[in-house]
Amino acid sequence: MTSSTVFSALAPYGWDEAWADQFAPYDSEGLLPGRVVRVDRGQCDVVTADGVVRADTAFVTPHDPRRVVCTGDWVAVEPGGHPRYVRTCLPRRTAFVRSTSSKRSEGQILAANVDHAIVAVSLATELDLGRVERFLALAWESGAQPLVVLTKADLVPDPVALSYLVQDVETAAPGVPVLTVSALHGEGLDVLVALVSGGTSVLLGQSGAGKSTLANALVGEDVMDVQATRDMDGKGRHTTTTRNLLALPGGGVLIDTPGLRGVGLWDAGSGVGQVFSEIEELAQRCRFHDCAHDSEPGCAVLAAVDSGELPVRRLESYRKLTRENQWIVAKTDARLRAELRRDWKRKGAEGKAAMEFKRGRWS
Repeated sequence: MTSSTVFSALAPYGWDEAWADQFAPYDSEGLLPGRVVRVDRGQCDVVTADGVVRADTAFVTPHDPRRVVCTGDWVAVEPGGHPRYVRTCLPRRTAFVRSTSSKRSEGQILAANVDHAIVAVSLATELDLGRVERFLALAWESGAQPLVVLTKADLVPDPVALSYLVQDVETAAPGVPVLTVSALHGEGLDVLVALVSGGTSVLLGQSGAGKSTLANALVGEDVMDVQATRDMDGKGRHTTTTRNLLALPGGGVLIDTPGLRGVGLWDAGSGVGQVFSEIEELAQRCRFHDCAHDSEPGCAVLAAVDSGELPVRRLESYRKLTRENQWIVAKTDARLRAELRRDWKRKGAEGKAAMEFKRGRWS
């Protein structure tokens, strides 16, 4: 099979010269390049120049959940055999990883080699800006460019009210494009299509956010099942149960994911910093370089809160995500874990001393 044949077949899925150079050693072994479009219980569907083939991942199943074969991976597949096997994964350019629900220090990869992370947020329910910030922290950390899409915009007919909602999200997403879309009426889709026409995009969000409807609108046909959301809370059932990679007619590819109930951070320190970039900038002006922005004198962050420049909600969300990220990192870093314990003990002692002082003063 010629290289031009491979390029013409795989270019719509993101194949380029850089991937071809990385694959060269495996090409000499007679293996086929392909991109994983779906993974299911140790098996995966891989699009190759020969079409979509089913392959077993037994040879590339490490103990680390972050290293397992994932939708979006570029792999080397055996040219034939029953079953076929994936022999190796090419090094990833980006990876969207969240923490698992287990108490062990593990991360779960949701999508690989992603250029754009689309966070779908439904306007059918009250905005949860904290959840938006959480998604964005993981998106920034993955190396992808985040994008917030406010779906079901047709349910907010008042343009003034819609404008205020967009402003709230823009405040929670500095440096991130925020679009309003109605997949039902096709409004705003042209802008979204233009943004995702190059590279790979992953669609993220809770169940009921309208991801499957949005995926169908972008693909131009009903490739994903859609179910109605509940009127009482706007939530829906998981219509998407696996991660699927879909080629878009206008160029680019889309990875649709199941609705995520829990989105735990996984070593996302720089991502949190980018989401709260204004707080990070203010912190540079604090009197102490290790200021916790709690009660320290000369804290520029607290001064911004007092002046109304920085919303209290933003600072509280920043503290929450920072603590959570420190905790997950500490699970694998003994030195950091010891530092956190010393800090907790110090704060506990300070609180106890303050209580004793009050009791002595007022007794």
